[in-house]
Amino acid sequence: MEWNQETLQTLSQCFLQTLSPSPEPRRQAEAYLAEAADRPNFGLVVLRLVAEPTVDDQIRQAAAVSFKNHLRFRWAPSSPLEGRNVNTHVPTLTPISDAEKEQIKSLIVPFMLASSSRIQSQLSEALAVIGKHDFPNAWLTLLPQLVTSLGQAANDYASINGILGTANSIFKKFRYQYKSNELYKDLKYCLDGFAAPLLEIFIRTSGLIEQTSKSGGSAATLRPLFESQRLCCRIFYSLNFQELPEFFEDHMREWMNEFLKYLTKNYPALESSADGMALVDELRAAVCENINLYMEKNEEEFQVYLKDFAEAVWTLLVTASASPSRERLTITAIKFLTTVSTSVHHTLFAGDEVLGKICQSIVIPNVRLRDEDEELFEMNYVEFIRRDIEGSDMDTRRRIACELLKGIATNYKDQVTKMVGDQITNMLHVFAANGAANWKEKDCAIYLVVSLATKKAGGTSVSTDLINVDSFFSTVIVPELQSQDVNGFPMLKAGSLKFFTMFRNQIPKHVAIALMPDVVRFLTSDSNVVHSYAASCIEKLLLVKDVGGGPRYTSSDISPFLPILMTNLFNALKFPDSEENPYVMKCIMRVLGVADVSGKDAHTCITGLTNILHEVCKNPKNPIFNHYLFEAVAGLVRRACEKDISLISVFEARLFPIIENILQVDITEFWPYAFQLLAQLVELSRPPIHQTYMQVFELLLSPDLWKKSANVPALVRLLQAYLKKAPHELNQQETLSRVLGIFNRLVSVSSTEELGFYVLNTVVENLGYDVISSYVVHIWNALFTRLQSHSTGKFVKSLVIFMSLFLIKHGPTALVESINAVQPGGDLFGTILDKFWIPHLKTVTGTIELKLVSVASTRLICESPVLLDPSAAARWGKMLDSIVTLLSRPEQERVNEEPEMPDIGETVGYTATFVHLHNAGKKDEDPVKEIHDPKEFLVRSLAGLAHTTPGRYPAIIQQFLDSTNQAALFEFCTKYNCPII
Repeated sequence: MEWNQETLQTLSQCFLQTLSPSPEPRRQAEAYLAEAADRPNFGLVVLRLVAEPTVDDQIRQAAAVSFKNHLRFRWAPSSPLEGRNVNTHVPTLTPISDAEKEQIKSLIVPFMLASSSRIQSQLSEALAVIGKHDFPNAWLTLLPQLVTSLGQAANDYASINGILGTANSIFKKFRYQYKSNELYKDLKYCLDGFAAPLLEIFIRTSGLIEQTSKSGGSAATLRPLFESQRLCCRIFYSLNFQELPEFFEDHMREWMNEFLKYLTKNYPALESSADGMALVDELRAAVCENINLYMEKNEEEFQVYLKDFAEAVWTLLVTASASPSRERLTITAIKFLTTVSTSVHHTLFAGDEVLGKICQSIVIPNVRLRDEDEELFEMNYVEFIRRDIEGSDMDTRRRIACELLKGIATNYKDQVTKMVGDQITNMLHVFAANGAANWKEKDCAIYLVVSLATKKAGGTSVSTDLINVDSFFSTVIVPELQSQDVNGFPMLKAGSLKFFTMFRNQIPKHVAIALMPDVVRFLTSDSNVVHSYAASCIEKLLLVKDVGGGPRYTSSDISPFLPILMTNLFNALKFPDSEENPYVMKCIMRVLGVADVSGKDAHTCITGLTNILHEVCKNPKNPIFNHYLFEAVAGLVRRACEKDISLISVFEARLFPIIENILQVDITEFWPYAFQLLAQLVELSRPPIHQTYMQVFELLLSPDLWKKSANVPALVRLLQAYLKKAPHELNQQETLSRVLGIFNRLVSVSSTEELGFYVLNTVVENLGYDVISSYVVHIWNALFTRLQSHSTGKFVKSLVIFMSLFLIKHGPTALVESINAVQPGGDLFGTILDKFWIPHLKTVTGTIELKLVSVASTRLICESPVLLDPSAAARWGKMLDSIVTLLSRPEQERVNEEPEMPDIGETVGYTATFVHLHNAGKKDEDPVKEIHDPKEFLVRSLAGLAHTTPGRYPAIIQQFLDSTNQAALFEFCTKYNCPII
């Protein structure tokens, strides 16, 4: 694409049409630009258009955005192999040529500096995209060009701030990348070129601020100067993040003097307006982040300045804490004091007077509820809860103020405990005097207790020294929970429910059960936060474990109020904005997993859940809610049908239309859930199997269905259910052949090979040898072909487990003969035994798997003529050695596997988005359940074998078992009184 007047007009018209409110011209323009983007020099031409002063500003702005995005996707396009879950059908974007890149790099800086602020912002981001890939090694001219431009800009702060903004973008990588020689090399290059000019412009701008302030300069004059200083501070942070550079250490006093000035001085010309105050506070917050960085990483060098900064930050906080609009400054300042409080300089906070001032002037003002907290509570309950109980509030005033107290308590625990305890007592007295007017005092007291509680290691229990939990709960929390007005003072109710939830382990069972009807009543609160907290409280209570590990609350505990509980939970989902409330649905899921639901309650629950399913199928948008919903359905089906099998037909009638809709309307994100529910229903069904299931089974065998990787685990689960429930139907119309075709496809790819074995194991487990005999050689062929090309430990282990299962079901002779039939006249079984079974037997893990392979291996050496032949003594001895290793040594001693790297070529396009439904899981079955102890089975089998040929086997054991295993085997024989003679 060439730069000429015609191109300028065409592209200008296109970019103008992309802003059109009419969809047709907008689509046409976007299509043209998408096609033009593949042409050589497209990016260069768009950049020239952006810099063309005769073009309308809105067109240039649109072109600047397009240019930035063009670079983002085409400067260094991702390889199709990157990420491995890329859809391989997406066309590869044409990368920008090297020649065009060089021209763009030569033009972008001067064009950016000559542009208006909005366009400059877009070009600065575009420059950062290039810098991410090319700077510094492939763009050695950039830094000198920025430094030269900075020197030539004089007092043109539009250009200066553009340069600093660009430098800030390209230096950010030093904050986030891991330490490496390459990173330090790049950092040194940037420090050598930019550290001195940065200090120079910082000092010069500071002088201009002083001069302008003294002469009564306007806010408009000061704004770009303060923005320049803020950018300098952010660059300072990036360049100092990894370690203290020599230049900054040498010039620390100059930097610190300037930093201190911005924390201690006022600038009335700016601070008289809200946006001016925000600009000054942004600079102060950046300074606080810098001194906090030095406190964390360069404490020794920084300590000489610490006292002045601590006093300055403290003084600043007293005024900033009182203003709701100064949130970011307050948070960064408190973080600095928190860092100091946990350092060796914590003595700055020693003394009751100092601690009292911190509590009164900084902590309490920031913990108290503000108007914006109440607004968030009412208008955006999701964000409020996310901050309040999900731990995402570390950057809020309330939380960071409590973190400061925790920091100080590290060294002054008793003083802090007494001081905060007194504050809590005073707040509760103020509330008691006039609860309606002073309810925020009680809220603050509860918040302090909850936020300062410490979590015990390795569990969900929390503890606090501030209060006596039982006394506080009964006198402060219980009155709120027993209040009959579920809508009065909702923030107090939410705080009380949060306290109950947090200290649930300490609340005696009889007290909690007595309060349960009250908590259930709060599910009817109009407040989204309150009914969400009530649901969360019930859900968390049902997870509490007693000392022995058993659940504290069982089905009998919730049975008395189960009907009203389920009614209120389902009704809570009818409140505005709570239609897909994940806390309520999680509670439904948990209750159905614990309660004995039968009869009328089961009908009510399945009706409620399927009605919700019907709605979410119209527009699935909340994956967490949807997961809990499907788990709730699966839990209800499992628990209810265990008690009453007549409910199966009721559930089928309600669920079949939903599942059919999911499959027919192609709601692909729900397919894995639908297949898992179907598997659960198939397993529960009574013969003869319902015709609807057989129709789904026909769909299950469709190859296209298995191409969507997220479906595969669920499809395997469903296929297993069919193979177990209806094995005889599988011997019709080449059905088994199609099932084995699925196995073949799965086992040939690393990411699904284990699932392939699940299918194969289920086939062998549920079908007679007469049914599978004609396919057995093909099965071995597929497995051994894969073994030749992909002999990983994981695959071999799965193969050993499958061969063991085959032997248990069909006997050693069938196993040996069918494997040798793959290569007639040879000893393929012996080769498999020597190379794979014997050496990998000891790596098998899992209780059922270990028992299966040890029993199968024992039967092999005690029953198979191939191994009982005198010429096979060495093979027999080595096999026994492996069996004894498996049974006598702990897993960590015998399993020493390196993690396997996935085969990139095989996993392209495979996206692991399958989500397992716990309540619809397949129960593990023991193929050798008649054998209780594999060690006893081993020595009894060996003793019986040795009795037939006395003296033969002790010699083999002595020759081929290592001494440790010989001792272990002797110990087994002694324990079970089974001598091998």
